[in-house]
Amino acid sequence: MTATAPAVARAPRFDGGGLFRDLLSRYALVLIWALMALGFWVAKPGIFGTPQTFSSIFGGQQVVIILAMAVLITTIVGEIDLSFAAVMGLTATIIPMLAGLHGWPLWLACLVGLGAAAICGAINAWFVVGQGLNSLVVTLGMATLLQGVAQMLSNNSIVSVVDPGFAKIALLQIGGMPVSFYYCLLLALVIFYVLGWTPLGRSMIFIGTNAEVARLAGIRVAATRFGAYIVSALLSGFAGLVLVASVGGFDSGQTMSYLLPPLAAVFLGTAVVQPGRFNPIGTLIAIWFLTTGIFGLQLLGATGWIQNVFYGGALVVAIALSKFIRDRAKARGLG
Repeated sequence: MTATAPAVARAPRFDGGGLFRDLLSRYALVLIWALMALGFWVAKPGIFGTPQTFSSIFGGQQVVIILAMAVLITTIVGEIDLSFAAVMGLTATIIPMLAGLHGWPLWLACLVGLGAAAICGAINAWFVVGQGLNSLVVTLGMATLLQGVAQMLSNNSIVSVVDPGFAKIALLQIGGMPVSFYYCLLLALVIFYVLGWTPLGRSMIFIGTNAEVARLAGIRVAATRFGAYIVSALLSGFAGLVLVASVGGFDSGQTMSYLLPPLAAVFLGTAVVQPGRFNPIGTLIAIWFLTTGIFGLQLLGATGWIQNVFYGGALVVAIALSKFIRDRAKARGLG
């Protein structure tokens, strides 16, 4: 009987090329961002390469970041919510209207504004989740309705409230950045943790991938979708609160200008950190990437139209890129 030689275990071979491709797929946008910033700095070193510019790019996008996180919550569970900007606008109208025009205590005006936002989210959820209506149609209609309500409440004029203590909620400087900047970082990290390390986050991702399979697996699909709408609306209301605290008022006619930037950032964020997946860290990077590009082009002489062109183009490219990444991932999985 011949003895069989024991199999020799082979150590896994390091694939440097594969690691490089993986890093490039995850952080290509960060590399482009760095090169773009370098180009603007070389072109305008006395303006772009200053602490003021750094603060403008990273410390001036809090409202967009909070709105983007609101969009992220519903998008992850497979919903489309186009009412987030209007919900923000309603809250940003209610707070100065009650506190500035009618003399209500600011804390009570803020509670009413956030409560109104939560009710809007519940109405969206009732129509979409409870009645099975199309989320795109419902939330688009709700956005138009809420903008009209805000214009009615403000009488189509700017409503304002002046209170230094209230302004500190958003503008108090910590380490050279407004405190609202840290709110945004904390919010992104909390969402990142929930999605990556909690049963709720995994359920949300599962529902967004295939709601019917998630339901058969025992996940409370309807309750999770309903909750996503309410949390998203509350975050939108919070964005309105931060906006009013930052600038002291709001013009309801500007509501829809806050619609495109968060959407563009959320979809562009699927190309960063976790390719093909909606994720908060990628969304943060996408917002700062877009802000850097717009700011730099404006320094080079581009007029106000550049913002719409940049955000609109970024949204189209981001949606196409997201689909490409997802299709490629599915093809690899099948292979």
